[in-house]
Amino acid sequence: MGSARLAGKVAIVTGAGSQVDEGIGNGRAAAILFAREGAKVLLVDRKRSAAEATFDMIREEDPEAEVDVFEADVTSSDDCKAMVEKAVANWGRLDILDNNVGIGIGGTVVAVSEDDWDRIMSVNVKSMMLASKHAVPAMAASGGGAIVNISSIAAMRPSGLTPYSTSKGAVISLTKAMAIDHAREGIRVNCIAPGPVYTPMVYAGGMSEELRERRRRASPLDIEGSGWDVGYAALFLVSDEARYITGVVLPVDGGVMVTGPGRR
Repeated sequence: MGSARLAGKVAIVTGAGSQVDEGIGNGRAAAILFAREGAKVLLVDRKRSAAEATFDMIREEDPEAEVDVFEADVTSSDDCKAMVEKAVANWGRLDILDNNVGIGIGGTVVAVSEDDWDRIMSVNVKSMMLASKHAVPAMAASGGGAIVNISSIAAMRPSGLTPYSTSKGAVISLTKAMAIDHAREGIRVNCIAPGPVYTPMVYAGGMSEELRERRRRASPLDIEGSGWDVGYAALFLVSDEARYITGVVLPVDGGVMVTGPGRR
């Protein structure tokens, strides 16, 4: 157990599993860190075994950690409603929602199919709307809370991934709108925009070592980002240390956003 920065808090993390059994993606990292800091965490994933692997990692660190697993498709309103009801039934309240589910589809508006366009908007944007739709009333009833949505620097620095960039841009707009909509209920809503971090979503697709190195060198810090970097940013944003922060977009990108195109 860490310093218990989230003691007494109840959190839902969507996409809390990983595409690789032992891999540490953004959602799994956030879930582990939230639990380390004393939160009770509902681990949500459409693949139950992936969430169970995260559960095992948390319990291996702390056998007394209060965590549970919930299988859900967060593009379904019914599943999102049931997810929130499960957290409240388990622990009596809801304080934190980490909206971490996302997929990547590349191409231009000419190349992308309508089905792929609709799918990425559903998974990357609608899922966050639906999870929040059901989480916000539970948070308000608990006295307030914090929501973190995971976007991408691709929303602000497009590079050949138009469907993905568009969906992640919508996440930023959704974040800012929700921050205004729900501030009076004591609910803060912030957004993380990861850069080229090396996560299971990336390397499960078979990324070459050459491309991995090129992505690392895109950072002026000359280091490679990981799911832990995104997880620690989420931990800060949902903690009381960020009580005066809402509606922000926090790049976690090793400085990529502030470099010029000809640096390397």
